[in-house]
This record gives sequence, structure tokens and C-alpha cells, in this order.
Amino acid sequence: MSGKTKSYFTLLVFLVAMLPTLSIAQDVGLAGIMGSKALLMINGGEPQAVPVGKTIDGIKLLSVQGDQVIIEVGGRKRPLRVGQHAIGVSTGDGSDKIIMTADVQGHFYTTGTVNGTSVRFVVDTGATTIALGPNDARRIGLDLRQGQRGLTSTANGTVVVTRMPLDTVRIGGVTLHNVEAVVLPTNMPIALLGMSFLNRMEMQRDGSTMTLKKRF
Repeated sequence: MSGKTKSYFTLLVFLVAMLPTLSIAQDVGLAGIMGSKALLMINGGEPQAVPVGKTIDGIKLLSVQGDQVIIEVGGRKRPLRVGQHAIGVSTGDGSDKIIMTADVQGHFYTTGTVNGTSVRFVVDTGATTIALGPNDARRIGLDLRQGQRGLTSTANGTVVVTRMPLDTVRIGGVTLHNVEAVVLPTNMPIALLGMSFLNRMEMQRDGSTMTLKKRF
């Protein structure tokens, strides 16, 4: 990584894009540019190297030209330079929806917050609860001594986990309170968005698009 690229990482520039077609708020930042990819931060998450043409959490990268990128937010094009802000628009209909697009392998990824701390999730309907690794648990500030020990089955067999409720889980414009989670004993590359969250949503899938709408 060049010194110029490293310097871009220090420029954590945030914009708020109100998505008219999704009716949810997205926090998007341009951390820098790396070759033909933009380093985007979504909902406070880690920088993600996004190639031209790819859509992440409703944000599509249209082009990279020098130190400027063009993104598409809710059907509208927005230019953004490192160190600049851009503001999107919203229809303001107030619907509690999350709309995600599957990657080439059919997985649905999204970035949210747990107790105010950014967490990257993959949707997993086979997981009974939200599942976190100890790394995410530490970042969130969870006190595992307040949880309950239990057993759960994984691909590697039965393991001891710590069960505990999460005060708040927010993804896009949807916030749920008192959501059950388990903390596994080993680190995970990404947290699992399991049924303790998904059961409180209406789920619809249309091809590569998944829509979650808050029930209660």
C-alpha cells in the first residue's frame, strides 16, 4: 500500500444519503481511492474496496476518475471527492424497511450497529440468534459475565457460547431493542444476522433482492 493510499485512510469523510427508494438512512463515507476502487465506509463500518459497478447496501459506485468518484444513491448520481461531503434526498414516507442486494454467491451482507457500535452482518436464516465473535463483543463493550452459558451446534461441532440480550440493533432505518444474541468462543470474519432479529421482520425475496420490513 502506497503512502498516498495510507493517507487516504486517515480522511474518514462521512456523508448522509437519504435513499428515496429505500426510505432508510445510510451513513456513507469516502475513506479514499485505491486504483480503480473506492474505499467506502457504510454506517460507520470499516473501509470496503468497492469496484465500479458494484452495489453495497444500496450505494452503487458508478465511476472513479482521479480523486473523484460518482455514486448512485436512490437512483440519483452524486459526485464525491476525498475530503468532501454529499447529501442525498428522502421521500420521507417513514417506512421501516431494509433492502439488500445479494452478492454473486447469493449472500446478503449489511452493516448496522449494536449498542451504537458498527458491526458487519451476513443474513443467516439458519442461525437461531444473532451470533458474534469475541472480537465484536469486545468492541461493543459486552460484559460476558452478565450472560448465560449454553451449548450450540456449529459446523465444527458443539461449542460453549454465552447468551445475552443486545440493547439495540440498528440496520438502516430499523431499530430493534432487546435482541437475543450468542457470543461464540472463537473469532468470526463476520457476524450472523440470525432469526432473533429476522423473526421480528417481514421477509420478502425477489430474485437477488431481499426486503425486510419491521413487524413490531
